[in-house]
Amino acid sequence: MTSPKMATSAKFTTFNKNTAYVIPVTKKSDKLVIGETSIEISDLAGVDLVGVGVSAELESLVRLPAPNGATYALLGVGTKPLTKDDLRNLGGAIARKLASFKDVVIGLPTSDSSETAVIFEGVALGSYVHTKYKGLTKGAEIKLQTVTVISSNKPAVAALNQISILAESVRLTRDLVNMPGLDLYPESLAKAVQAAAKGTGVTTQIWNEERLAKEGLGGILGVGQGSSRGPRLVKLEYKPKVGKRHLALVGKGITFDTGGFSMKAPLNMLGMNFDMTGAASVAAATIAIAKLQLPIRVTAWLCIAENMVSGTAQRPNDVIKARNGMTIEVLNTDAEGRLVLADGLSLASEEKPDFIIDVATLTGAVQIALGTRHAGIMGDQEAVDEVRGAAEEVGELVWQLPMASELRSLIDSEIADIANVKMGNTTGQTIIGGLFLNEFVGNRAKGEPDNIKWAHLDIAATANNEGSPYGVVPKGATGSYVRTLVALAKRIG
Repeated sequence: MTSPKMATSAKFTTFNKNTAYVIPVTKKSDKLVIGETSIEISDLAGVDLVGVGVSAELESLVRLPAPNGATYALLGVGTKPLTKDDLRNLGGAIARKLASFKDVVIGLPTSDSSETAVIFEGVALGSYVHTKYKGLTKGAEIKLQTVTVISSNKPAVAALNQISILAESVRLTRDLVNMPGLDLYPESLAKAVQAAAKGTGVTTQIWNEERLAKEGLGGILGVGQGSSRGPRLVKLEYKPKVGKRHLALVGKGITFDTGGFSMKAPLNMLGMNFDMTGAASVAAATIAIAKLQLPIRVTAWLCIAENMVSGTAQRPNDVIKARNGMTIEVLNTDAEGRLVLADGLSLASEEKPDFIIDVATLTGAVQIALGTRHAGIMGDQEAVDEVRGAAEEVGELVWQLPMASELRSLIDSEIADIANVKMGNTTGQTIIGGLFLNEFVGNRAKGEPDNIKWAHLDIAATANNEGSPYGVVPKGATGSYVRTLVALAKRIG
């Protein structure tokens, strides 16, 4: 579905039948009270808010009858002043919890047009549902068509257009990531991205197995050689006439990950269709950047393969050669993401961009370290700082991990230039993944300086929300960090 229509109204007029009116609820002196609102609330004067289950907890919502067949939606807004992140998340909760209404009117106060805009952004992001694979059990009908915020602080048309483009790109990511591996495989993902990029000013190249071999992309070929559905590399490029800086994005695109011969346990294999989230995210971000006509050159490299088991699959102890000439001993075939990214980072480096950001569901260890709502980030400090700043602007959570150089020797190999893991090691696994990737940026494998600023974003813990929806995040594919990448392009462009 598309996002609801967004509107503002300078004042409340009357209650309309079958429309939900959102009223803030907070606490004062430890007592539940109706917060500041432009909506008429005289009918609520005698209501025992506690008795009907109303709470001030952020995102809690209770419905009560309103005049003329309308509905009050009493929304918990906490006890502290609302930040823009709070308003965005409240917008997401409103869209999700009131999806059965055709029209919703929001009576939250806003101090300027940017606060009104983030409510609309939350609504656009929170209104997502994925029902493509539902048969007889599609769930409650999604009716929401119009959301009106009562405020004189009306966002500009350009701001609303940006919200629409960002929401559309996040939906693209979510739709791709939610697809099962039966339907989404390297060739179909490449074609889906190509179709999405058509007419946006983004050029697309798709490299098949023959081209991958010709270009020396041993990492992508090695991971994909066990599947009957061959690997692909997709290059997306947005090259505006203005803008001198160049941002390269590299995405891990494992459309399904069995672990290969280092096979995952059955429970751990569930959800491995999400292992292409990095590729989907950088593709969607590039398309959004082009639609917004940002003044920065962007090149995205999608490293796509299916990691399967067969008579042709790579084996533990095999040695492959990446694009930059570095040989890799594959000790664990389930540490395959770094192998495909090795080729993508090498290719990106050859164009000498100002920044390279790779995005990958790389390690399960990042969830052990950071939980399920933070992505891990590491790399060159300037690039890390820019990504952290961009994430903070859009309300997405990242946490910096160190590039602990003392761990680098753990992935020395006796027969190749580097190993992809240290078998039996449980120390700093997310960090070791970043140290491995660092070897394929610029001239670092040769110990030579380069001018590329690189950061690695490990989104393994945040790509899929297995719990209940919250804020703008649905259950399932989250689409997180697409907006961060777009904000990054704005910051450095």
